[in-house]
Formats: sequence, structure tokens, C-alpha cells
Amino acid sequence: MQFHHHGYVSGEPRVEPAAGLGIDRPEALPETMDVLIVGTGPAGMIAAAQLAQFPTVCTRIIERRPDRLEVGQADGIQARSVETFQAFGFAQRLIAEAYRITEMNFWGPDPADPARIVRTGREVDDPRGVSEFPHLIVNQARVQDYFAQFMADSPARLRPDYGWEFCGLSVADDGRDYPVEVALRRTSGPDAGAERTVRTRYVVGCDGAHSKVRAAIGRTMSGDAANHAWGVMDVLAVTDFPDIRTKCAIQSGAGGSILLIPREGGFLFRMYVDLGEVPLGGSAAVRATGIEDIIAQANRILSPFALDVRDVAWWSVYEVGHRLTDRFDDAEALAGEALDGETSAGQTLDAEAPAGKGVGSDGNGVGSAGPREPRVFITGDACHTHSAKAGQGMNVSMQDGFNIAWKLGHVLTGRADPALLRTYSAERQVVAQNLIDFDREWSSLMAKRPEEFEDPSFLADFYTKTAEFPAGFLTEYAPSLLTGGTEHQALATGFPVGRRFASAPVVRIADANPVHLGHHARADGRFRIYAFADRPGPGEDSRLSRWAQWLAEAPDSPLRAGAAEAFDVKVVYQHPHTDTDISGVPAVFLPRVGPFGLIDYERAYAAGSVPGGEDIFAARGIDRDAGAVVVVRPDQYVAQVLALSDTEALAGYFARLAGRAR
Repeated sequence: MQFHHHGYVSGEPRVEPAAGLGIDRPEALPETMDVLIVGTGPAGMIAAAQLAQFPTVCTRIIERRPDRLEVGQADGIQARSVETFQAFGFAQRLIAEAYRITEMNFWGPDPADPARIVRTGREVDDPRGVSEFPHLIVNQARVQDYFAQFMADSPARLRPDYGWEFCGLSVADDGRDYPVEVALRRTSGPDAGAERTVRTRYVVGCDGAHSKVRAAIGRTMSGDAANHAWGVMDVLAVTDFPDIRTKCAIQSGAGGSILLIPREGGFLFRMYVDLGEVPLGGSAAVRATGIEDIIAQANRILSPFALDVRDVAWWSVYEVGHRLTDRFDDAEALAGEALDGETSAGQTLDAEAPAGKGVGSDGNGVGSAGPREPRVFITGDACHTHSAKAGQGMNVSMQDGFNIAWKLGHVLTGRADPALLRTYSAERQVVAQNLIDFDREWSSLMAKRPEEFEDPSFLADFYTKTAEFPAGFLTEYAPSLLTGGTEHQALATGFPVGRRFASAPVVRIADANPVHLGHHARADGRFRIYAFADRPGPGEDSRLSRWAQWLAEAPDSPLRAGAAEAFDVKVVYQHPHTDTDISGVPAVFLPRVGPFGLIDYERAYAAGSVPGGEDIFAARGIDRDAGAVVVVRPDQYVAQVLALSDTEALAGYFARLAGRAR
């Protein structure tokens, strides 16, 4: 954490100085704004938190509830999400209060007496050690509270506008500054029922599976139901089941399964209880299942153990469904737009998907000049739904919100061309489809009877083999305007282009502090440019020194041609910090900051050791002779791997994003 560079700070350093629209921010919802976010779920809150770092962008987030969420349905926090929370500054605080999943136990029928269940296996939750962060369980409401605090402490001083319901919208294609007209209704307070209209440049719909924003732009959900019902309950109970504080998959000989997930606080736990197949036309009867019936079914599955429920914090009944919208925005698809029609997983997106109805002056969202840029976006459950048992809903939704928010910030501040916004639907629809495919397989396996498995260990083996996917680490964005190709991937094999930036330990040269390189990347909307040095050290002529001179002085350098504040540039030398003299580090890595022109010493690092003794060059496959440049997007995904000598490619990449080159 860095502070004092604008003068001595005696209070909470996490509270940034108000700036831009955050100075004297009006409490009342304005008539016009740049971005209107609908819904304060995980996707909406992370989007608002990110946009709060752009204080010249007028962002408002509305919610039909009169106040904050108190009891959230989602609770699983995958390691990729915790990495994201680190960028927003609250990972360690959340880890301290959450339940940490370290292993998953499996229970099945006792071969000697199938009416009883016995433990059949134990599996480590993260067998490959893909992240330094843990897999957590914590109430969704707490995650949203942390995002609310972050946005309130950000320069824009953003806070949710509670008690407003979205009713509908229309998009004008006549060149207006605020082309989206949104109808709202007051849901609480003395003026409940009052209606008003606001105008905005963009709308982000984060309003759930029954999204009114989705309906307003004519997008439809397609998919199917698994015709299988589950009861879910968060309870306080007394039981003799020995693994009640360990995540478990339980399959009974009598039929039926339970997914047991301990909750934060040491006493609460969640059970997904198998209620069986749903007969044709039987949904209403299944949904009428009471909590007493769910508890009774849980006891049948747990036999010979008993569950004495003392308190029910929350419960529900649902049928598994897998649905996806045709696009995640309101624009008409361009030919070849969906990453040239081919995704990283080899799936094809329809480049001729129909445009939404009722979103433009002519009913199809297309003006006289041809297809326009997207103005309305949908995220999370508004565009993809699945079961809760893979623990993915909240996690994938947050990445949706993170993805679109920084792009809107860059477009609205003039850093990027509006064409950037088309990458949102193209990127995130592929992720959602892959999630649905995985969840369909996992939820069907959970619903199987034990005798349907040829190998009793199949479920445990599947959990271990696929652990990296639900943890959130197999997302891979395909080449596009935003994501480069793999021509230079050999220079840094451990930073795959399109995948999340995998942090590793380094040592800060100025103070010899061991740190994780990726942990210093804040959710401030900036691109990260990491320069990994070739063999010569600081002060010696090298590819790195020449690259640094170009970056500082050349007219086509992104620091000179664009907005320097949009970039965070760091260097990592391959020599130990004791052999790396800070005085020889190029000035571009020791920038002057704040009104006093102080030197920022937290941009220069040396290779440190990871567990096992490897430094970051070895751990991430970085070419020691040539070095490498790794460009990381504001949402922590690797955008480019380039050679230190290829300054033209780096300049061209950011010029294209800004619309200065095609």
C-alpha cells in the first residue's frame, strides 16, 4: 500500500482523496449519467467498484431493494475470485472471516451394508497448487459489503441508489450524447410508486435470471432443464456425522445425494439435498416441498448418522437449469466479430445472431449508418444460468462485471476506441458456455445413484482432474483487438496469452522486501506492463535499457502517445537483489509522483525464490537471454507477450486500442 505521496496521511489510508465527480457528489439520482448499472448483485457491485476508480465518469448503480443485501444465496469463492479481491484491497480481510476449503471428502454406500454410508475417499482441493490464494466459503452479502466500501472510499465516492426499480429502456440512434432512455419506478420511501426517466450513455444489466434489462433489449435465454430438483438449506444443527466441517459429496445406497459445504463462523453449514427426478408437469409440486421434508430427506441420505436441525438461516428448492442468451449486449453482430468466429475452446459463436428488438429507433438497434456500437450489456444470471453445485455463479458473474467495467472506463475517458466494447460479449459468452458444459456434467454426476458408476472412485477422480476449471483458471481469451497471438509465447511460457496473470514471488530492490508481483496490481483501471530483463544488470547496456529509453522518450511510446496515467510499468531483473544496484535502474521504472515529485521505488524488482527454490524466470519460463515484455489487462488477463526489441508491436497494440491505428 502506497500513501503520503500527496502529503502526510493521518487517517485510514484506504480512503482515497475525492476527485472529479466524487467531489460534492449529489445524493439524488441525476437526470443524465455515463453508466447506469442495474442491480447490486456481485456483477453489479464489482462493475461499480471498478468504475469508481474513474472519477470523471458519472456512474450510478440502482437496486429495487430499500437497503443492502442481508442474506445472500451464493457462498462459494473460488481462488481466482480471491486473486481479484486482492486487486480491490480486501482479500486478506475476507480470508480472515471465511471458511477455507482444503479438501473434499466422498461418502458412499458401505459394501457390507448398503443402507449405511461410509467415507470412500479424501481429495485435496487444489492438488496442483495453481494459486497462492485459497478456496473460500462466505456469504455473498459480505462480498458485496466489501465492494460497497471500496467504491465509497474511491475517488468517485460511489454509493448504491436503493429503492429504484428498472422498468424499461429505449436506445436512440440519432447521435445524442445520452442515447439510452431508462424508465424507473420508486419502490420505497415516501415517494414509492413515483416514476421518472433518466438518460445515460450505457446501461449494464446485473438484475438476475429474470432480468428486465435482458427483456428490454430483446435477448432470450435458450437451454434446458435437467428435470432434477434439489433442496438447499443453511442450518445450525447437532449431528454425529464426523465430516460436518469438511466439504463432502455424499451418495446413499437408498438413493439420493447431498453436497455438504461448511459455512463461515465455525457452526453454520449448507446442504444441497437431492429431491429426485421431477416428473413432467410436476414442477409446482416439487417447489412446494417444505423445509421439514428437506430435513427428513437429508436424514435418510445420512443414515446411520442423524441430523438435528436447531435453526434454519435460509432455504430454497430449485430445479437444475442450463440457459444462455444469444448475445451479452444489444448490438447487431458483425461478420467475423466473435473472435473471427472461433473461440479458444474450438466452439463457434454465431456471427449472424439476430439483433435485439425494441432497442433502436427502427426496432432492430441498427441506425442508418449500419451496425452501431453496443449501448446495453447484461451480466451474470441475466445472461447465463446453471446449478449452484459447481460454485461458479457468483465467481463468473464477478468476472463479467470486471470485464465490462474497465472497458467502459477506458472508452468514456477517451483511452480506448468504442470498438473495445464489442469484445465483452465475444469473450464472456464463450466462458459462460464452457461453464454450462462443465456444470451439466458435474450436476448430472452428483445426481447419479452409486450403482450407476462402474468405478466407485469416479466422482472423486473427476473432482481432482477438473479442479483447475471450477477454480477459475482455465479461462482463455482468444486473439482479438484486445488479446494478441502466441508468436512470442516462447519468451514467457508461464504467462499464456489470454489467461490470467499468474503471480510469483519477487524481491523489491529498494527495501529487500519479498512480495508477490501480481499482488501489487490494484483494480485502478490501468494496464500493467512488466519488463523482464535480459542478462545484463542495471546500468549496463542491454535490450532492457534500450527498451526503457524508448518507453520514456519515443513519440510512439504508449507513455508519450497516450495517457501515461493509464499504465503501470514495472521491471524484474534476473539477478538477486543484493547484486542489483537501484541507482542503475532506468528512470522510467523510478517515476516521480505526486505534487512533490517523489520517487516511486515500488516499480523495480529482482528475482526471488518460490517454494522449491525457483525464481520467477524459471517458474514462469522467461527467456533469460532475450527477456520479455508481458502486457496485462486491467482485469488481470495477459494481453500480449512481446520481445524487448519489438517496440513497434507494443506501440501498435495500444494505438489500435485507442483507435489511432487500424
